[in-house]
Amino acid sequence: MSTPKAPVPAKLVMSVFMKDKTVLESVFPRLEAVGGPVDMISPWLDFDFTDYYYREMGEPLFRRLIAFKPLMEQEALASIKLATNRIESDCLDQNNRTINIDPGYLLASRFILATGKEYSHRIYIGQKIYADLTLMYTKKGFKSLEWTYPDYSSHAVLKFLGQVRQKYLADLKAHD
Repeated sequence: MSTPKAPVPAKLVMSVFMKDKTVLESVFPRLEAVGGPVDMISPWLDFDFTDYYYREMGEPLFRRLIAFKPLMEQEALASIKLATNRIESDCLDQNNRTINIDPGYLLASRFILATGKEYSHRIYIGQKIYADLTLMYTKKGFKSLEWTYPDYSSHAVLKFLGQVRQKYLADLKAHD
């Protein structure tokens, strides 16, 4: 029989992309209200892996990844996704998003994103939200899966998440 035990806390990471970089400046305090003080932020990353969002948001699009200092309880992910959805809704322009916010969390072994879309590899976590196993960590670093979005497989994203993982492991040791 397996004995249930509490999960380790995770590192909250949000991917944000938008056409107008100033939108991030305007919502940044709200992101910190959701996740706490920022620990690490990526440089602006290219967004050239899909044109899916161009019709709604325009082009070119720009992405940043943001990691937050406080470690989070894994079960908070659904509530965090709902909070970021509210921020997106508050930033609509003629019913089109001006910013896309994808929260997730990082553990030593994996990177999970939250989504409202059900699919075979997504696990329901409550409040109409699913957890998407996006990347797994192996001895060689983060590994993409067959369903991983191409932008999350990019060298720049994997490099940044590797740095976040190192910081997370140090934070986890200090947390114990």
